[in-house]
Formats: sequence, C-alpha cells, structure tokens
Amino acid sequence: MSTLPRNHDIDHWDAEDVEAWEAGGEAIARRNLIWSVFAEHIGFSVWSVWSVMVLFMPTDVFHIDPAGKFFLGAIPTLVGGVLRVPYTVATAKFGGRNWTIFSALALLIPTLLTLYFINQPHTSYTTFLIVAAFAGLGGGNFASSMANINVFYPQRRKGWALGMNAGGGNIGVPAIQLIGLAVIAAMGSAYGHASVVCLVYLVLIVLAAVGAALNMNNVRNQKADYRFMLTALKVPQSWAIAFLYIGTFGSFIGYGFAFGQVLQIGFIAGGAKVPAAALHAAQIAFIGPLLGSLSRPYGGKWADRIGGSKVTLYTFLAMTVSAIVVASASAVADGHKHAPKGGVMVALVIGFIALFVVSGIGNGAVTKIIPSVFEAKSHSLQLDPAARAAWSQNTSGALIGVVGAIGALGGVGINLVLRSSYSATKSATTAFWVFTAFYLLCAVVCWAVFLRRPSGRATALEVVEVPVPGTVVSAAETLVLEAESRSGATAVPDTAH
Repeated sequence: MSTLPRNHDIDHWDAEDVEAWEAGGEAIARRNLIWSVFAEHIGFSVWSVWSVMVLFMPTDVFHIDPAGKFFLGAIPTLVGGVLRVPYTVATAKFGGRNWTIFSALALLIPTLLTLYFINQPHTSYTTFLIVAAFAGLGGGNFASSMANINVFYPQRRKGWALGMNAGGGNIGVPAIQLIGLAVIAAMGSAYGHASVVCLVYLVLIVLAAVGAALNMNNVRNQKADYRFMLTALKVPQSWAIAFLYIGTFGSFIGYGFAFGQVLQIGFIAGGAKVPAAALHAAQIAFIGPLLGSLSRPYGGKWADRIGGSKVTLYTFLAMTVSAIVVASASAVADGHKHAPKGGVMVALVIGFIALFVVSGIGNGAVTKIIPSVFEAKSHSLQLDPAARAAWSQNTSGALIGVVGAIGALGGVGINLVLRSSYSATKSATTAFWVFTAFYLLCAVVCWAVFLRRPSGRATALEVVEVPVPGTVVSAAETLVLEAESRSGATAVPDTAH
C-alpha cells in the first residue's frame, strides 16, 4: 500500500495483505471510516429532514393532512433510493475522498431550500413535494460511502466495518429528530422555528466536507462500474439479498420517517392539543432510530461470527412478533376510541422500538451476506488469487449500491401503506398487519434461499460473464450461498444450493 500524501491518493490498496494492514493499513482504513461515517451521518439527517419538518407544519396553517404528510416523507425516500445506483460507482470513478467532498456539499441545496420554504406556509403542496425530493440527495450518500469502505477492509472485518459505517450513518435520523425536539421544547412548534434545524445542518455540512478533504483518501485501484453491477445481478442470490434488504433497511428508514407522525396522530387522538402532541411525539420518536442505528454494527459483528443468513432469519422472526404487537395495540385503540390510551400507547411504542432495534440488526447481517456470497463465487473463477479478490471486491461493492437502492424503496412502501391505511380507516392497524405478513414472507425467503439444505446438488449451469478480459465463468446456478469469514479464514459450504 503506497500513499501520496500531497493529493491524498493511494495507488494500490490490498486490504487482504496482512503485513501491510498491520504496518499502517488499519490506521488508514480507520481514518477513512471515521470521516465516511460522519459525512454519511449528515446525509441521513438531511435525507430525513422532512420527518422533522412535518412536526412543525400544523394542518390549519399548511393545509396538509396526515395522509399528505406521509406521502411527503415518501418522496425523499424514493429519490434517495434511485440515486444510490449512480452513487455506487462514483467513488471508483472520482475517488472516495473527492466524491465525499462533493456529495457533502451537494446537501447544501436541499437544506437551503427547506430553510426557505418551511417559512412559506402558503406554498403549494406540489412545491413542497419538489423541495422534499431534493432531500433525497442525502439518501444517495449511503451507497457511495458503503462502496468506498468495502474497499478499505479485509473480508474478515467487513461485517463489522460495514455495520459501523452504516450504523453511524443511520444515527443521522435520530440526530436530526433530537435537534428538532430541542427546538420544539425550547421555542414551541410554530413553523417559523424549524429554520433553526436547517441552520444547524448548514454548519455541519461544511464541517463534513472539510473533514473529508483533510482526512480521506482516493483508492486508485478501486473499480465498481456498471459492468460489475450487471455481473452481480446475474447471480440469483443478489435478488434475494435485495428483497431481504427491503425488509430490514426499508423498515428502518420508512419507520424513521413515519414514527414521529404516527405518535403525533396518536397523541392528538388521545386528546392532546397539536403543540403538546408534537412535543410528546418528538420526545419519543428519536429513540427508535437511535437504537436501530446502534444495533446495526452488532448485526454485522454477529454475522461475522455465526453467519449473516442465520442472523437475518432470526431478525425477521423477531420483526414479525414486533409487528403483531403494534398491530394488536392499534386494533385495541380502534375498538376503544373513548377509553384511556396510556397502556395502548406504551404497547405501541414498545413494539415500534423493537422493530427499529431488530431491523438495525438485520441491516448489518444482510450487508455481510453480500461480500460473503461473492467471495465464495470467486473461487469458481479461473483467476489468480489477487484477481479473484479484486473481482469479489468490485462486484460486491457494486451490488451494495443496487441493494441499497432497492432496499430504500421499502421505506417508500412503508409510508405509502401507512398513508393508505390512515386514508381508509384513520388508523395504522391495517398497515401493520400487512407488514407482519411481509416479514413472515422475508423469513421464509431467507430460509429457502440461504439456509435450506437440498437433498442433492444443483445441476443446472449458468454462464456468468465477468468484467475481466477473456474470462467467462461456468458455475452451478446457485453455486454458493455464503462464505463466512471467521478469523481470516473463508468457509465455503460444500453444498450447492
């Protein structure tokens, strides 16, 4: 590993070189991880800024009903998800350091737009939707950050590193909600005070860009172009991983946008006035995303030890139970409109927070499956060890962005299903029964694709075109599911499935 300190470039990086890793590579990787986390953290905050803004937007002033606010939260989720595809290859093309600086500064656009329009209550709903769409720029940062950090860490540490990077970024959701809480508590929930939240983030955005410029590196032998994406998508397990990520990350970001509003609606239904309901909701809403973010690295760490597939399966079973708790609590509230709701709200909040925690664990576990699958796949390539490692690194890095994009669409689904449920029944009950069924389906898919052991070997063959000149790989259609890295050793399953 050689570096050129003046321009922050690294000509060649091989994270699997143990000697170089121990001679200073680990310190370089850690420094890049720290600033990647911080920049991604700010990105997540800006991405979820409208989950806070809606608490400052009373219906009698802005004339946007709860269903409209859920849709307002879905728009940045959708845009952020789509942007994750081009953002994935950006660090390889422009350099991790360079792209982090640019993508951080780009967050000034949605922050300034929000700062202006949140003080214009007579703005049309369409304009608010456009302004909220720009917040999606923050959602794209996840893909570029994850693809970049995937390069810096060896296979045996990827679960922890990717979990830490993603978890630290995810904390941006509760962080902006905490700032919103502080503003509401200190100044009240009148819409004019929302500007303070935006002003805080203008400063933090600049700090993230400056920190990246001074402390991060560009890895010049990193590759993650669209050819690698196409290669990754030809592997059947890639689509299963994307589906599972809809259930884990999609739930996290979807609930992150919706939790505060669900609480606010609940408190208003219980008799609280709008300002008090906003304050009570803000006092609780940040807890779920915070715990979900903190649990994500543990999901990656446990996946390193016992396998990403197993942890993911346990996660979906726990999410199924948690969703049943929320649905049941909501159903009880629906049946007793005039009864005291203290106990019902406690059950709803506990179930909701449990969903955040276990979805965070699942995020880390699913992310670990990605490099494991391609590490195992690489052993079928007619390449030398270094070229196999590069193929695994680049293909898994490309898929992380695709999976992140598809997973983010789960957040759109969460908000749209909640919007539909509230529009039809004035309640979240129907939505959570839908989520319960979906989590159960995710558990079945995880078991069937990654854990079920068939009685015989797969015989169908496919040809996978690899973006290495002159290389075409023939392999069993479902060659290997997951190569778990433990203590630096790769364990490749002996059954093809």
